[in-house]
Amino acid sequence: MKKRLLVIAHVPSENTQRMLDALIKGASDDRVENIEVKVLKPLNTQPKDINSADAIVIGTTENLGYMAGLIKDVFDRCFYDCAENTEGLPFTFYVRAGHDGTGTRTAIQSITTGMKWRLVQEPLICRGEFNHDFLDQCEKLGLTMAASLDAGII
Repeated sequence: MKKRLLVIAHVPSENTQRMLDALIKGASDDRVENIEVKVLKPLNTQPKDINSADAIVIGTTENLGYMAGLIKDVFDRCFYDCAENTEGLPFTFYVRAGHDGTGTRTAIQSITTGMKWRLVQEPLICRGEFNHDFLDQCEKLGLTMAASLDAGII
């Protein structure tokens, strides 16, 4: 049976879409055989999606020093239906940060600590002006999460 890697991403621009596409490319690498990658927009994410995931990657922009409101909405809507069912859930996240991403990182880690999720990969904070290196970094993040889940490391 395939393990499910759930990607919940807020993609308000062409560049954030490119970052998501790169992450999906990495997570869908041919060398990773037993992973199903499911990608959802925040408004389409329901508690059942999170409860059925074996690992999660969250993608967000930095908005006023915080996560995107639509990502916060996912946590608001799903927290109580998922908290007890997903304890220990492996996850990571990436942030498209116009500034330093600190507030966004702190907010996500605070909420996921309350959910008792397990951060298994250093979050990727893509700071400043858009850089093509962000795409390579997102692809590597996707591959690392999928390969680690496939190998039973996470």
